[in-house]
Amino acid sequence: MAPEKNKSILVVGGGMSGISTALEASEVGYEVILIEKNPYLGGRVTQLNKYFPKLCPPNCGLEINFRRIKNNPRIKFYTFAEVEKISGSEGDFDVTVKLNPRYVNENCTACNACVDVCPYERPNDFNLGMDKTKAIYLPQDFSFPLRYVVDDNYCKKEECAKCKDVCTYNAIDLDMKAQSLSLKVGSIVWATGWNPYDAARMDNLGFGKYQNVITNMMMERLAAQNGPTIGKILRPSDGKEVSKVAFVQCAGSRDENHLPYCSYICCLASIKQASYIREQYPDAQVTIFYIDIRTPGRYERVYLKAQKDEKIKFFKGKVAKIEEDPATKDLTVTAEDALTAQKIHEKFDLVVLATGMAPSTQKWKVPANISYDTDGFITSNSGVNGMYAAGCALKPLDVYSSVQESTAAALKAIQSLVRR
Repeated sequence: MAPEKNKSILVVGGGMSGISTALEASEVGYEVILIEKNPYLGGRVTQLNKYFPKLCPPNCGLEINFRRIKNNPRIKFYTFAEVEKISGSEGDFDVTVKLNPRYVNENCTACNACVDVCPYERPNDFNLGMDKTKAIYLPQDFSFPLRYVVDDNYCKKEECAKCKDVCTYNAIDLDMKAQSLSLKVGSIVWATGWNPYDAARMDNLGFGKYQNVITNMMMERLAAQNGPTIGKILRPSDGKEVSKVAFVQCAGSRDENHLPYCSYICCLASIKQASYIREQYPDAQVTIFYIDIRTPGRYERVYLKAQKDEKIKFFKGKVAKIEEDPATKDLTVTAEDALTAQKIHEKFDLVVLATGMAPSTQKWKVPANISYDTDGFITSNSGVNGMYAAGCALKPLDVYSSVQESTAAALKAIQSLVRR
């Protein structure tokens, strides 16, 4: 008799796609193990101020999903974890997972006493380096699990140990070591998400050289109530309120030297962010420089609404360069008008680059012999029976579409388990 196949599913990536996959599979009776490399679940969506289609804060939807995970005995999840090795085949995969030390155990009550005494700081990666946290920190206000973590690149460990001394719950273990976890699963879903394209690779746009050139994800953090400016959109160079803002579309997308494809959400994101500015500053002027505007399906209404706003200008033309006035830190955008073939030079307080979506698998390859397309996304037919991809591991998607793709991935993973 053939051995019984494993009936559990491994989901790699704890963003919206991974969470959705895990919930869909577990709520119809399957055991799911969810692995996330960050010290919290929620992924890229947690960094947004608002997301489509309802334009509500991300914690609105995530809080419901976190409760579903908490109350579901069929889901086990591990944060600060990475898949290192996979062997076996469909129905019988052996997986080795590395559990990185966070130096804070389950006793943590998030009382913040450790943060109050910590003398060391680190750049806050959640806010994309626009502010700092202490070396022991809560990754974000709505972290799940709600537990602190120590950044061992900045913490002096036992040389300092002030956090350990002040903790009355014995939650801090500065001697914690990485552990190895061995899993047996029947199918695997890769929900590894995306990274913003590196804007510093486009020298002409000034990111990294000029403080007031930021990316679209940085704008999301500036507008968020739990962001570095508590939701106030201010110029990074001097903290001034903005009155004239430019958005540069296709910053790294649709360019054979960078990302050759359309990243699907960038136009919509910029129009959304233009509304952030207009809500905070009723007299502010916004110019969106674009090749063409793409707002798929029902989102066309968002574009039509923005077109009616006399303070939002759509300029069809590619930006050639951005330059800074060293005295004022104002930025001059040079672009060619695609309709008149004339060059324009216009001054702005702030420039936002709509950087494209690069798959995480461009930099981190899955430890299995799966198939990728020419842009680094996992193909829908992964090339390995029992392995599937969900969300932005497949292609650029908005949140709503990612959830749909995740439901499909959950179904495929279940079908894999029952297949003989």
